Amino acid sequence: MNPERLQKILARAGVASRRQAEEMIRLGRVQVNGAVIRQPGTKADAARDEIRVDGRQILPGEERLYLLMNKPRGYVTTLRDPEGRPTVGDLLTGVTERVFPVGRLDYETEGLLLFTNDGEFSQRLSHPRYRITKTYRVKVQGRMPARDLAALRGGVNLADGPFQPREVSLDKVNDRSTWLTLTLAEGRNRVIRRALEALGYRVARLVRTAVGGLKLGTLKEGEIRPLTSREVERLLSSRF
Repeated sequence: MNPERLQKILARAGVASRRQAEEMIRLGRVQVNGAVIRQPGTKADAARDEIRVDGRQILPGEERLYLLMNKPRGYVTTLRDPEGRPTVGDLLTGVTERVFPVGRLDYETEGLLLFTNDGEFSQRLSHPRYRITKTYRVKVQGRMPARDLAALRGGVNLADGPFQPREVSLDKVNDRSTWLTLTLAEGRNRVIRRALEALGYRVARLVRTAVGGLKLGTLKEGEIRPLTSREVERLLSSRF
């Protein structure tokens, strides 16, 4: 292999995204052939050089993994939780390789969650500049009248800026609850819950059903399946 930027090598090895790898380099956590590297942009040869992060050697040629999970509610999207709560890592039974979640779903949110050891793939799907759409089914308490549906479609002002969904559809409504489908191209923390709360609605259930054109399908809660190579390629190129 030819020399490449260290952050690219670390991202391809699944250590972190490129941006996170740059910060690790600045902090002196990366060594090449025993020398601490602090300058992002430094090049190395993954096939010839000994590259270590926090003392752990990074090996070239690690198989890339791409997994889809139907996350149940009541799990934290992390591999370890200092508070001792159940984590999505607890559900990765049978997965012996190190993988990490792509983005996150909050504790009470269910549905499509991706895992990988490919930092570039994670960056492509998570970074706001790529504007990969996510689709959610949302159940709120109470009947939502047409005026509130129009307000949601028009955008909701929040403390950290306006929330503007790409699409909003009304799926089912009765006196006790309303089901909606929302598609958005952003990933701010709890943004759907906060937008609906601003309109006076409590979210009773929130399920992510798609990322880009990749759909959750019939996968049962807690189950995992690998993505096909075609699904990975289409996610990376946003062609579904």
